[in-house]
Amino acid sequence: MAATHPTHGARPATGTYARSAKREWAGGLTVFAAVTLMIVGVLDIFRGIMGIAEDDVFVTTQNYVFKFDLTSWGWTHLVLGAIGVLVSLGLARGAMWARIAGVTIAGLIIIANFLSLPYYPVWSVVMIAFSGFIIWALCMPRSDSRAGR
Repeated sequence: MAATHPTHGARPATGTYARSAKREWAGGLTVFAAVTLMIVGVLDIFRGIMGIAEDDVFVTTQNYVFKFDLTSWGWTHLVLGAIGVLVSLGLARGAMWARIAGVTIAGLIIIANFLSLPYYPVWSVVMIAFSGFIIWALCMPRSDSRAGR
């Protein structure tokens, strides 16, 4: 015999509870994006400093389509990382400009890491994945926290 009523303790997915759950989910994604962008930005700053110092940390390859001077490549990562950290602070405050800038910066970080694949391949792929998650989290629709009141 199949029960046609909801299980004990289950709440329907409509009404105030559903709106509240969606609001918490969207807020959680924004916090996730802010923290992740902060981490990605700080790591990109360190990576930029290593590139500027021309340390022997990076392996270069001669037969790669995109060739960059290690110093200019380091400055690119340093600037993107610094902007990423500033944008993550705006995300933590819930600013709409920071959501738009976060998607833009994460996209630029993806491009920069794609172009730097021959210098640090595994870490570039990791940074591309993190930046993809940031874009996903920032592009999810969010509800205004005052919408249900």
